[in-house]
Amino acid sequence: MRKMCLLLIVLALAAFGPAPSPKKRTPGSVTMSKATLQDKIKGGWAGQVIGCTFGGPTEFKFNGTMMNEYQPIPWYDGYIKKTMIENVGLYDDLYMDLTFVDVFEKKGLDAPVSEHAKAFANAGYMLWHANQAGRYNVLNGLKAPASGHWLNNPHADDIDFQIEADFSGLMSPGMPNTAVQIGDSIGHIMNYGDGWYGGVYVGAMYALAFVNNDVNYVVREGLKAVPAQSTFYQCIADVIKWHDQYPNDWKRTWLEIQRKWADEVGCPDGIFAPFDIDAKVNSAYIVLGLLYGQGDYTKTMQISTRAGQDSDCNPSSAGGILGTILGYNKIPAYWKQGLKEAEDIDFKYTTRSLNDVYTIGMKHALQVIERNGGKVAGDQVTMAVQTPKAVRLEQSFPGHFPTEKRAINKDLTSEYTANFEGNGFIVVGDTRPKAQMGSYEYESNYVGKLEVYVDEKLVETASQPASFTRRRYDLTWSYKLPSGKHTVRLKLLNPDSEHTVRLRNLIVFGDKPILARY
Repeated sequence: MRKMCLLLIVLALAAFGPAPSPKKRTPGSVTMSKATLQDKIKGGWAGQVIGCTFGGPTEFKFNGTMMNEYQPIPWYDGYIKKTMIENVGLYDDLYMDLTFVDVFEKKGLDAPVSEHAKAFANAGYMLWHANQAGRYNVLNGLKAPASGHWLNNPHADDIDFQIEADFSGLMSPGMPNTAVQIGDSIGHIMNYGDGWYGGVYVGAMYALAFVNNDVNYVVREGLKAVPAQSTFYQCIADVIKWHDQYPNDWKRTWLEIQRKWADEVGCPDGIFAPFDIDAKVNSAYIVLGLLYGQGDYTKTMQISTRAGQDSDCNPSSAGGILGTILGYNKIPAYWKQGLKEAEDIDFKYTTRSLNDVYTIGMKHALQVIERNGGKVAGDQVTMAVQTPKAVRLEQSFPGHFPTEKRAINKDLTSEYTANFEGNGFIVVGDTRPKAQMGSYEYESNYVGKLEVYVDEKLVETASQPASFTRRRYDLTWSYKLPSGKHTVRLKLLNPDSEHTVRLRNLIVFGDKPILARY
């Protein structure tokens, strides 16, 4: 009977949450040489470049499906340099990080979020999803954290800060709470809720990777920084649980992730579509690679990439975290082939190369260590190691569930009216020059002025720049409407014969999932 009771307790723990962290504990302080610290910082930054380069060709080409082993992914000597020169936009994982690193370098570690927001919003690079929505908000006078809040940003739960938060952990060796604090205000420029938690988690794992070489510990302990009530925590806890149940079958865990967590609620591009840029799902693929890779760099790269979706960003994060654990010198030579040839190349839109970042990263890390109870003495560095503490609870889109995705596919020449039933909507579309309709990027000084009426009440007059870097990612949206029947009317105040405001879809939200109606 006693054995039966113990068995039931074990089964209950396995069913309702991740297994406890391993008994191995990180001491209250860790001392290492400056050379070791520098090696780990280099491993973190280089690992990002390796992962981003490796996964680049497959990015969002395997949505809702995994890439099987029979399909090769290229990797050869000279490939990193070739990609950095010929496919500069691939490295948004890096040049986005460096925007904030550069502000810290020029303005100091106490630089206000306004400086980061200004640098981010006015940078020359192209942006998408939560980043572009946040940029638009900042350029149009909405400050952080409002610029990333889900009421002002339909992409609040997207992956954006998750792919940019590496800098916070690499500045905070052994100090996950400090990493989270550094990234808090910056992450809210473009994200909120699960979108912010993606960066919280990644930053915490990087910080812990300096002081513990057990990838299982880093994954589990880092999750303590995220509140257990959040859907982000619950998703990652499930991945840890499924890994415990199926320790030799990453594809089984992938299937469980897909079955339970693949439904998109926020990002319009992923609603009722296999595309999924949600932070928690892509973070699940980072964890998938780390847990099933078990410290093997090749397995980690392969699994986090072959899981699909944002398959350059996910191996970039996994590769950076594992690179920090191992250190630069212990990243296998196979993965560093050709890297030295690329380390002096400035990332596009920056004046910083990898070699620059290695140096600046070390400088910032030493400053943060000394600010937070650590000590730098001669060639030795002592870090006051922190136990992660859960941040505040935020949850985007509560009580909002997609119920309809209605195709419009017409140009707005004067007015458009639609009736719907629900508690929110998004009108998906864009404004661009007619002469550049087939172009991936476009520039123009034209700014459409769009009046938006809900139930015949003017709710906003939205600027619609015909510029790819300044565009409003979605034309208009509104949440938290009273549940029921509504009318949305759009009125273009300044139509122009050389530009088009294209209406693509109307997405409708209700207060219950569709299946709950039956």
